[in-house]
Amino acid sequence: MDQHRETLQRIVSNLANKNGEIHNFIDMLNHRIKNVQVNSSNAISELDEEFDGLYSILDEMKGSMANTIQQEEARKIQALQDQLSQCSNALESSEELLELAAQSLDIKDPTEFFKAARQIKDRVTMASAFRISLKPTVSDSMTHMMVDFALERRMLQAVNFLPVPKAPEIDLAACLVADNCVTVSWRMPEDDSRIDHFVLEYRKTNFDGLPRVKDEQHWELVDYIKATEYTLSGLKFDTKYMNLRVQACNKAVAGDYSDPVTLETKAFVFSLDSTSSHLNLKVEDTYVEWDPTGGKGQEKVKGKENKSSGQNPLLKSSRRSGAPSPKRTSSNTRPSARGSRDHFTGESYTVLGDTAVESGQHYWEVRAQKDCKSYSVGVTYRNLGKFDQLGKTNSSWCIHINNWLQTTISAKHNNKAKTLDIPVPDRIGVYCDFDGGQLAFYNANSKQLLHTFRTKFTQPLLPGFMIWCGGLTVSTGLQVPSAVKMLQKSENGLSGSTSSLNNIA
Repeated sequence: MDQHRETLQRIVSNLANKNGEIHNFIDMLNHRIKNVQVNSSNAISELDEEFDGLYSILDEMKGSMANTIQQEEARKIQALQDQLSQCSNALESSEELLELAAQSLDIKDPTEFFKAARQIKDRVTMASAFRISLKPTVSDSMTHMMVDFALERRMLQAVNFLPVPKAPEIDLAACLVADNCVTVSWRMPEDDSRIDHFVLEYRKTNFDGLPRVKDEQHWELVDYIKATEYTLSGLKFDTKYMNLRVQACNKAVAGDYSDPVTLETKAFVFSLDSTSSHLNLKVEDTYVEWDPTGGKGQEKVKGKENKSSGQNPLLKSSRRSGAPSPKRTSSNTRPSARGSRDHFTGESYTVLGDTAVESGQHYWEVRAQKDCKSYSVGVTYRNLGKFDQLGKTNSSWCIHINNWLQTTISAKHNNKAKTLDIPVPDRIGVYCDFDGGQLAFYNANSKQLLHTFRTKFTQPLLPGFMIWCGGLTVSTGLQVPSAVKMLQKSENGLSGSTSSLNNIA
């Protein structure tokens, strides 16, 4: 019966997963149909704009060339009219001289005849009719203003849609996720010398498989990539996966996107739990700051509550819970890993992470402000009492930095301390191998090993922090750095940093 029930439950689970995949694919198809309609409308609009621009250029050129022809016509006509006017004046003068010469032929007096003949001769010598050219100054041909658009017509007839680059193919085997970097490699299905650059898009997701249309973040874009490989660096891995796709672009147009790939980007992500932190600590997501006045108002209210025996317990509970961080509102459904408990109090200026380590290898970093006087970084079981301090119980491990008269750093566990003869780094990296029973602290910049605790963890671990004066910033969503992995391999089996502290569980 139980076996059949388990089989049926697996079938139901597989059917539910398949239905989810089909629903996602239907959403994708509907989304693609809308995109086709929108992109087709945009393409037609761009086509209209291009042809309207071409028509405008042709009309402008036609007007300009017609104006040139008209100017040439006016120039030639003016030149011919000027020549016609000159000829008319010359003809009028010549006819007048001809009439005078005819009259002179009738003169009988030799002296008068000689005088008239001489005057006519002089006037003929100076007559414009003998000085003007009888050849037209301009030609009546307009062949130099003719056009032949045969070549342009053939070019226009050859106009077609732009050649679109083919979709690249992402080489999944060559992609690499390491050190909070994602290296993506791709290739073109065939050589294309017209490719100018590539565009890489990526987005974080918690869904494996094909990218979803609904409930997803927007694509982030990296443009003008010249090579066929790109590395996204400095990422915070606060989701399980990352979708990636690439498109090729020539000088004019971008091609289709490649088939998207999904890469796993798992890392340990947590925030600081303000619901149980000391009231003198101001907690906001991954930042904690010492606030010497933070608990005074709450302590007065608590004192009044203790004196009032008939006080509503629900009201008392709500007052003790403390105000949640502005960045961790009720919309965040992740429950506190500690469960319901009192705030830390007394000299335990402690805040814990809200997510427990129960298996695997994890890494996070801590940066202290320069004016931070005293702080501790480590892990603890859930049973840390509200008066307990990190490293002073057998269920907590930490390194402690003291910046009072002189700066010291020490490893603490079970109320025993070991002073470390090393400089205090700006950032501390915390490496926790739950299954391997190792808690190591590193200089986050140089990856120098500061100290290693070795034990057998028997309960889930919570990141823990204590601070007095100043502030701490916690960086989560980090993968275990490759350098730390290599150092851990070399450290395994060695006891160079292992002391009696490490052997006390």
